[in-house]
Parts: sequence; structure tokens; C-alpha cells
Amino acid sequence: DAVMYMPHNVTVNVGTYADLGDCDVLVNSLGDITLVATGDRNHEMRYTVAQLKATMPKVMASGFNGVIISITNPCDTVADLVYKLSGLPKGRVFGTGTGLDTSRLVSALAQQTGYDHQAISAYMIGEHGASQMAAWSCVSFGGAPLAALEGKDERFTFDKDELQRIAINAGWVTYHGKQCTEYGICSTLARMVRAVLHDEKRIMPASMLLEGEYGEENVFAGVPCVIGKNGVEEVIELPLTAEEKANLKAGDLMVVGCSSSEVLGEKIGTASSMEAAEAIHEIPEVTGIISFVDLAGAEVPQAYLDEATLSLLESEHYARMVIEAKV
Repeated sequence: DAVMYMPHNVTVNVGTYADLGDCDVLVNSLGDITLVATGDRNHEMRYTVAQLKATMPKVMASGFNGVIISITNPCDTVADLVYKLSGLPKGRVFGTGTGLDTSRLVSALAQQTGYDHQAISAYMIGEHGASQMAAWSCVSFGGAPLAALEGKDERFTFDKDELQRIAINAGWVTYHGKQCTEYGICSTLARMVRAVLHDEKRIMPASMLLEGEYGEENVFAGVPCVIGKNGVEEVIELPLTAEEKANLKAGDLMVVGCSSSEVLGEKIGTASSMEAAEAIHEIPEVTGIISFVDLAGAEVPQAYLDEATLSLLESEHYARMVIEAKV
């Protein structure tokens, strides 16, 4: 409908999976936004995991050899799944991660100081969810560290807990207003796509596989990344304080798999959720897994387990399982 008034001509055609073979960038936006009405992005896995398992083999069969950027929630978990299903090299699959959350933090800082957004350097890092955190020690204004400005000018005296809360919850404010989010995430995505297509080597937060960075292994998390023609070409390690490192470590995405626990006297140890589930099923007294407890300690409703148990296990997101056993 808007083509007549665009500054360029546009032709829209219906394509097939085979048409993806020569694409440079593929965006994964599969999802069912109604599933996050619970207030938990993880519940969208009920839809997205099955859809990705059905579609990714078709995508890769086309000969696609470009870069995949995922915006689907839960962002970090889905980016990890796309990476594994695609078989693409490290860096060629990443998610928008805390890119949008960072924009929300910078907006709050800009509103209080009156500074232009482009003059402010700040990052939200970790999970694209409730456990993410602002790296306050790395915030700067035109190159001047926040620590050097605090106390000299009231504009730089921030309620840090409140601003972090605003950055984390802003998406839910939008969702409750119109039951979806569109423009913020799409502008974040478009900026990443441009960085890839033009080989910009732009530094911005993205959900990327960590292999030793920030002390983490084999987990996707939102951190500053260098984005160019090969996708994420480098992870930037911020000089976090000891407290910030501890807070990042405590984030629920940063603890993947099962913690060491006792199950009917059998020690499972540290393992992925799938490995733990297989071990539990080999214990004769166990008749089944009846519920999951996520890393924040909240029980996942049993209603979600009927059609999604396998998906939840394979996501390696849940910390421990409540089991049903013969007495």
C-alpha cells in the first residue's frame, strides 16, 4: 500500500526455500507472540523450537552459506539452537540479544543528561531477559567515564537500579500496550543487517557464542561484538568490576544445564538438561518427569510439558527437574 510514496521502487515476490541459496543474510523471526502473555519469553519455545527443527534443514538444503541473525525469543536460547541446526561456522549465527535493551538504557541516559544518543557509550549485557545487567563501570559520555563525572554534575547522578529496571522492563511496557513489539527490535535488526552487508566492523551488543570470553563456555549471551561481512567477527570483553563479573555470572542464562544435585540418592552432577534427563530415566524408581524448575526457582506450569518436554530439555535452559517416583 505504501509503495507509491516510497523514495524507490519495490517489487515483492513470493519465494521458496530454494531462493535462499544465494542470500547474504537470513533473518529468523519465527515466533508466536501470544505465548509470552505469561510474562516469560521462554514460553515461546513451545512454538519456535518445533518450527526451527522443521525449517532449518530446508534452509540449509538450499545451499545457504551466509549470515543468520535471529530475533526470536528466548533470543539467546534460539540463537544457540539455530547455530547448532545450521552447522554454520562460529560467528555466522547470532541474535539481536541485548542490542535493543542497550538502546533503551542509552535513551534513559540521554533523557536525563540531554546528551545525544550517539555521544553515549553504554551496554546492557547477559541474557535478553530479566537477569541482564548494565555495565555501569564502562559507561562514558564523549569519552569521559561516568565515574569521572559523578559528583561534579547532578545530571550524571543516576538511580542506577531504576535505570536498569527501565531498560529491562521497557519491552513489557510496549507489549502490554499493544500485545506485540515491532519498531524497536526491527531498527536494531536493520542496523545489524546493514553492518553485515556493508562490512562495517561496527561494535554493538549481540547474542554471540562465548568460548572463554567473560569466563563462560558454550553459551550464547548479549555482549559487545564487532559485526562485519562474516557476522560477528570478534567479541569485545569489557573491563568489568569484580562485582559486575559476579552479577553477570549469576544471570540465569550464564548457568546452563543442571547444577549438582541428588536424585533418589543418585548424584547426577553437572550436566546438560538432556544428559540429566537420560540419567534420571535409568533410575528404576523413577516413573517420569512431572515438572521443571527454571534457574530463577519458578516452577514451569505442567500444562507446558505435554507437547514441549523434549524441546525444553534440548534447550538446556532448565536447571533442575521435579520427578515422579515409585514409593
